[in-house]
Amino acid sequence: MTPTLTVKDIRLTERHAQFAHPFRFGDVTVTGTAQAFVHVDIEVDGERIEGAAAELMVPKWFDKNPALTIEGAVEQLRTSLLLARDIYLDQKKPMSAFALHAAVYPKQIRAGAAAGLPQLAAVFGPAEIDKAILDALLRALGMDVFEGLARNVMGLDARLTPDLDQDAIRTVLAGGQRPDRIAVRHTVGMVDPAQTLDAVVREQGCRYFKIKLRGDPERDIARLEELAAVLDPLGVDYRATLDANEQYADPAQLLKLVEMLQAAPRLAAFQQRMLYIEQPLPRELTWKTPLGAVGERVNVIIDEADDGYDTFPRALALGYRGISSKCCKGLYKSILNTARTRVHPGTFISAEDLTSQAGLAVQQDTALVAFLGCTHVERNGHHYGDGFDGAPRAEGEAFLAAHPDFYRERNGSIRLHIEDGMLAIGSLAVPGFACGVPPEAIAQTSVTDIKTQEFTT
Repeated sequence: MTPTLTVKDIRLTERHAQFAHPFRFGDVTVTGTAQAFVHVDIEVDGERIEGAAAELMVPKWFDKNPALTIEGAVEQLRTSLLLARDIYLDQKKPMSAFALHAAVYPKQIRAGAAAGLPQLAAVFGPAEIDKAILDALLRALGMDVFEGLARNVMGLDARLTPDLDQDAIRTVLAGGQRPDRIAVRHTVGMVDPAQTLDAVVREQGCRYFKIKLRGDPERDIARLEELAAVLDPLGVDYRATLDANEQYADPAQLLKLVEMLQAAPRLAAFQQRMLYIEQPLPRELTWKTPLGAVGERVNVIIDEADDGYDTFPRALALGYRGISSKCCKGLYKSILNTARTRVHPGTFISAEDLTSQAGLAVQQDTALVAFLGCTHVERNGHHYGDGFDGAPRAEGEAFLAAHPDFYRERNGSIRLHIEDGMLAIGSLAVPGFACGVPPEAIAQTSVTDIKTQEFTT
């Protein structure tokens, strides 16, 4: 029987994380931002237990309105969390974790719209609270996330995805993976020197790369030629993905990029190694523009355009072949979209990253995509983020002790340990959502409360 639960308390805090290197994507450069922490108390069978989750509140990704300031963008995500907290706490009836999410979801969308939030920002709050609830539930059951998802302890069903049936969901969960390692896809931002890829390959063994595009075919081709000139002589069997972050506002220019890429002599080897292009068009234009010849020539996936449970089927009808998984968009949606890839042959789900920082955020996201069968995952937080920057030393040491395969200490900083291009993830199989550090030991100092506000829900 699927366990039922009630949420008794939700605590929201944040701390600043300073980046080790500027991260340029789309039309913004991020040098640091706040990381949100969620602590949830649930009651299961009369027992009260705590769970936790974390995620950076990355500005100008959830909403790219040019009139929105950096601080305004972060404030949207704080608002999303506060709205979601009140709605979750208002659900008094015991229910499964997913039934609770399904009850909250439409209310959150309405509340977010009333507060002026775009839907992608509105779903951030439930996405984070759901992770913390699942962490608490798994701890109550004494299960790791791989076993818990396979057994469907959250009660996942098709009520939000009428194009799926329960058999498809059951098949994905029962066939969930439990790998010991997963490959890292190294992000190459717009301002990252091409020469750094030599060290990334030689020192960390990375074989997968995600390259940011500007939205200008000539400049993007020149950049790809610059990167290929570093990668090709290394003699490694690398693979690459391209991420435009909505920068191709003209579909004709997107087609020009693809044509130039496939015709460029210096990119002959590179274009054979390219896996897909991610979110080339602005999210609004995505739904007005079939991919046509672009979709026939290369695989294209959506990311920023993915703000609801119906987006993947809509994208498939327009010629897209895949969709991203990101915990900041919702773990249940990632699982359900993976079920859709089983129903639609030739489609796929990719493992992307919104700068998941060391600790809870990167561990929970990594475990989820590993379970879903993704063999490589973008992990840009390992080089843009400075390990456990902003956290007390004792907190970073607790994570290192609990996950010695996942982290290493180098030059006084505790960071992800990448060897032969892989992350060892065996230690993530512990009771709870991929974390061996007790929730009560996480983000208890060096944090500030996310301000309480009054909203109409």
